[in-house]
Amino acid sequence: MTQLTRRQMSALLLTLPLAARAQSASLRPVTVAKGLQHPWGLAFLPDGRMLVTERPGRLRIVTPQGTVGPAVQGVPAVDARGQGGLLDVALDPQFADNGWVYLSYAEAGDGGNGTAVARGRLQGHRLTDVAVIFRQQPKHGSSAHFGSRLVFDRGGRLFVTLGDRFSRRDDAQDLSNHIGKIVRIAPDGSVPPDNPFVGRPGVRPEIWSYGHRNVQGAALHPETGELWAHEHGPQGGDELNVVEAGRNYGWPVITYGREYGTGFRIGEGTAKEGMEQPLTYWVPSIAPSGMTFLTSERYPGWRGSLFIGALRAEVLVRLELDGRRVVRQERLLTTLNERIRHVVQGPDGWLYILTDNVDGKVLRLER
Repeated sequence: MTQLTRRQMSALLLTLPLAARAQSASLRPVTVAKGLQHPWGLAFLPDGRMLVTERPGRLRIVTPQGTVGPAVQGVPAVDARGQGGLLDVALDPQFADNGWVYLSYAEAGDGGNGTAVARGRLQGHRLTDVAVIFRQQPKHGSSAHFGSRLVFDRGGRLFVTLGDRFSRRDDAQDLSNHIGKIVRIAPDGSVPPDNPFVGRPGVRPEIWSYGHRNVQGAALHPETGELWAHEHGPQGGDELNVVEAGRNYGWPVITYGREYGTGFRIGEGTAKEGMEQPLTYWVPSIAPSGMTFLTSERYPGWRGSLFIGALRAEVLVRLELDGRRVVRQERLLTTLNERIRHVVQGPDGWLYILTDNVDGKVLRLER
């Protein structure tokens, strides 16, 4: 496990090969589309068009030439207050045959709101056969920490990342609810029989892992199939983890972060038996959001790197890996001055980035 402070990250940059540093300097973000209101999620359709969510509640189809289509009809109603709204989007692994599109969003209801997942069949600019397949329980009167990244595993089951709703941190350790968890469901919302807590009385069977704060980035490792995820810490303590079945990731009992404002310690310290340590963590916080593993050869020497967007730091972070060990880190797009919400590898091998703004953009990272 590594801690990455500003000073250490600067030292790591100096160790990068000259070719890698030259490539970093030659990167240029090309605007593909603009005029998107707080874009959050992006998924590529088989024909190269993009599905992009806008947090106020719109799903758009964006062409490779940058034309932003009208709002797709049939999207569920969302609660767009605070950090809520229409969040991630994912295609069914069998999309070419079944047309299913999955959306995560903040849903209002009795007791407040909570993360929900719905699916519908994409037909032109409309979703049909729309049904809610998951609802976080219980709902809560907060407008923060919805998590909401969607990732399919190799067997076609769907991981949904969730948050602690900000003011219910202790519930992240309580297996009778979905607060501060990552859940795993079948495409129709049913519970896979091999989930780690199936059959345990009083435990939500959808739970895959627990002890999370606010997971806004997740991706499958392209070689191992493992789920990797990062989560926001409080004042510092953002984490990168390999998320394994039934494991406890510690929040709020252990953390490398501190209380906002006061800087007071949270919980019992930074380590405890039975709780997982992150692969790396960031102090101060970078506010990570979105992530992808690079599998293309578009960027020489970078294949296998993990790329993470950063909201607070307003950069794209590249992690060079040796198995589960972070061996180098560098910050890219340091002069962009935009909150980076998500990063996705496109079918053409380029990296595509969403900027989080009232006039948000889809950027393609070329060299």
